[in-house]
Amino acid sequence: MLILLPPSETKRDGGADGSSLDLSLLSFPELTRPRRAVIAATRRLAKNRAAMAAALHLGPTQLFEVARNRELGKSRILPAIERYTGVLFDALDAPGLSAEARAFAGRHVVIHSAMFGLLGAEDPVPAYRLSHDSRLPELSLKKTWRDSISSALSARDELVLDARSEAYVELGPVTRPTAYFLRVVTAGTDGRTRALNHFNKKGKGELVRAIAEAGIDHGSVDSLLDWAADGGIRLGHGAPGELELTV
Repeated sequence: MLILLPPSETKRDGGADGSSLDLSLLSFPELTRPRRAVIAATRRLAKNRAAMAAALHLGPTQLFEVARNRELGKSRILPAIERYTGVLFDALDAPGLSAEARAFAGRHVVIHSAMFGLLGAEDPVPAYRLSHDSRLPELSLKKTWRDSISSALSARDELVLDARSEAYVELGPVTRPTAYFLRVVTAGTDGRTRALNHFNKKGKGELVRAIAEAGIDHGSVDSLLDWAADGGIRLGHGAPGELELTV
C-alpha cells in the first residue's frame, strides 16, 4: 500500500555534517525535471528578500525562511519524515517508531512537497519553505506538478490511502479506483459526523503511526478496514472514493 501525507510549513533544522541535496537520491526519479525547475525558480526569487517574503506570505519573524531557500543546494539534509514538524508529524513521531515500523514507513509512506514533488519517507532533503499556494513569478506550481505527480501516482498498482490536504490533492490527484481520500471527522452529540480542520492532522498522524507499527501491507481497502476494526480504530467508508476516520 501507499500512504500519502501532506508536508508541513515548519521544518526541523540540522542534518549530517557535510551533507547536501542530491536529487539522484530521491524517490520518483521521473520527477527530477520539474524538481530542478522549481528549485531553480525558488533560488532565483530568494535573491530578492522582499519578493520571496511576499511570495511565501512571510511575516517579519519568518524571514529566516528566505535564507533557507537561498541555501537549498548547500544546506544539510535529513530524511523527509524527520525534516517535517507540526501536529501530524508530532503524532506520527518518526524518532519513536520501532525499527520495523520505521522500515515500513520508508517503503510505504510518501510525503507530497511543493518543492520536491513526491518524497519517500527516508528521502534526504534540506530545510526549505514553499507551499502549495506560493507564487513563483517564473512558473505555476500547479501546472508544473499536477500532471507529472498524477501520472506517477496513478501508475502505482496498489491500495492508496490519500491523507493529503485537498490543496495538495489539487497538485496531483490520484485517478486509480484503489485510491481513497482520507477525511477525518468527529461525531457530535446529535450523532452526525462533522469534518475537522486543523485537528484532523493529529488523527492522520496517529493512524499512520498505527499502520506502520502493525506492519501490514494491506492489499485492499477491506483488509485495511478489517484491521482498523480489530484495533478499535473507527475507520470506514464515507462518500464515494473516501474513507472516514472518526476521532
